[in-house]
Amino acid sequence: MKKAFKDKKQQFTAVSLFSGAGGLDIGFENQGFKTVWANDSDKDACATHQKWSDAEVVCGKIEDIDFSTIPNTDAIFGGFPCQGFSLSGPRKIDDSRNTLYKYFVKLVEEKKPYVFIAENVKGILTLGDGAIFEAIIEDFKNKGYKVFPKLLNASDYGVPQDRERVILVGFRDDLNMEEFVFPEPADQKVTLYDALKDIPEPLLEEICDAPYSSRFMSRNRKRDWNNVSYTIPAMAKQVPLHPSSPDMIKLDKDLWKFGEGAITRRFSWREAAIIQTFPQNLEFEGDLVSKYKQIGNAVPVKLAEAVAEKVYIKLKECLEGSNQELIQEVV
Repeated sequence: MKKAFKDKKQQFTAVSLFSGAGGLDIGFENQGFKTVWANDSDKDACATHQKWSDAEVVCGKIEDIDFSTIPNTDAIFGGFPCQGFSLSGPRKIDDSRNTLYKYFVKLVEEKKPYVFIAENVKGILTLGDGAIFEAIIEDFKNKGYKVFPKLLNASDYGVPQDRERVILVGFRDDLNMEEFVFPEPADQKVTLYDALKDIPEPLLEEICDAPYSSRFMSRNRKRDWNNVSYTIPAMAKQVPLHPSSPDMIKLDKDLWKFGEGAITRRFSWREAAIIQTFPQNLEFEGDLVSKYKQIGNAVPVKLAEAVAEKVYIKLKECLEGSNQELIQEVV
């Protein structure tokens, strides 16, 4: 199925770090960026990525990669691991996963792409009273980049899901980029009905049927057809309920129960992938838990597309304008 869903000619090359199954990559490829090299430590995610991509996908920890083997490209992008930053679980300033972004910074410093794009969870903004986020921005600035950060909600860009994410776009200083305008929200949101109305009923083996934990029952997990979904998480047993399920009823603070009258079930992994705006014909590798994990860890494709369109226009405008001497050959 490679290239089956891409409709734009690539003009800029890219390296993708912490790429996962490739939600960010697909969105950028659809807007003119060709991923030529990608890396992730999850073997199933790498196998999924290789299904749709022509990139060289290197599976392994970023700290074990020899950077001299990574090609020079026009862009570097990726969603560095966010578990230590997330608002949905315990947050630790000294979480080892919080330092993996430094490899991203190091590669940007060595390869000097025109632009980098980084994505992370909303929780990164408040970790350490904001000091961690400011330090990350400063790290990129010190490597010679003008950095533009923005908190975006994927539901504003054609994704049927509330999913707030921080996007960092950095342009190399010698491009003299003084302003970058992020995409404006769409006039209408895509609802669960819009996204799933033509999707057939899933097979039982496509749905996580693990017991519902006390954590799951601590808040409402269901939204109606005319709304967008709650955030799709990486943990299968925390995936929200399908809108055909009965409403949840609040009993007390942090305590809910299921209503009656219909079958209660989570979204299937295929439905979760559609809510994340992956192509419907993309098959994910691995077992059920792994598929949910890959989908929940991904950047929604439509959110990536919206950002990529603005980055592409600005970069092309810059390179074709007053900075002709900066233009290098691209594929």
